[in-house]
Amino acid sequence: MQRYYLIAFEIVMLILLYFCLKYAWRHGGWPAIWVLFAGVIFGWLLEWATIMQLSAYEYGNFILKIGPLPLCIGIGWGVIIYSAMLFSDASSLPEWARPLLDALLALNIDLAMDAIAIRVGMWDWGQGLNFNYFGVPYANFWAWFWVVFSFSAALRLLRHLPSWAGRWLAPMGAITLSTLVVLGTNALIVYVLWPAGLSETSNAFVLLSALAMVMALQPKFNQRPMEPLVFWVPFAFHITFLIMGLHSGVILQPPILLIVSLMMLAIALYLHRGVFSKLFVEKVVSSQKAGETSEV
Repeated sequence: MQRYYLIAFEIVMLILLYFCLKYAWRHGGWPAIWVLFAGVIFGWLLEWATIMQLSAYEYGNFILKIGPLPLCIGIGWGVIIYSAMLFSDASSLPEWARPLLDALLALNIDLAMDAIAIRVGMWDWGQGLNFNYFGVPYANFWAWFWVVFSFSAALRLLRHLPSWAGRWLAPMGAITLSTLVVLGTNALIVYVLWPAGLSETSNAFVLLSALAMVMALQPKFNQRPMEPLVFWVPFAFHITFLIMGLHSGVILQPPILLIVSLMMLAIALYLHRGVFSKLFVEKVVSSQKAGETSEV
């Protein structure tokens, strides 16, 4: 039964990649496609490098793999980073703060996803289901923050290079710089902070500081029109793992997992409410127009 969940996740990731590619082509052509694929390549590379560096986890029996790693994992990183950056670019945040928001948006997904994923066999941290955050090491959230923050920050910085360099070399530079940052922060928490008993304190300090900085700036969202894509990517992750958890029953082991999943979904819906309401209004208006046309 668990294999079905893995296959379902792979299908969802391929669907999201298709729509991200479609959007990127329509709004930026090949340079935008390259940015999206750079996120996918970075996602695969960081997973491979982390496993080689730390051997902290292993993946389940997915179908589509490149070497030892599932293709869907790289795609997942790519579409999360891509949609988060589209969302933050439409906010009132200054450019330097947008990578902070991108990382926090990704964490919103992982807080609802990771504990369910290990219970349906997608990956295994090897620590049991009662370790730290329902079986997920706290250091995982430290890693998620630095993964998304570093790629977003590096890409935004390098895009200021003149002409073709900003379009074509910036994504490659972002892959290189952010991979080095991720490996460095991995080593920091595992080999320095953890032995010193400071890993959880450092994790909390980084994440809460990022949240405090973003909130202090009082960002306004939807400052310019956004495509439905920025809503559908996080929504698809939340709904996929909520359904998996309910269907398998693991979301009630313990029941607080259901509460956490619903809370993270509610936060995502609130943050993306501008896009969500636009989708709803457009659907109602189109339905009304269709009804008027049929009457005529």
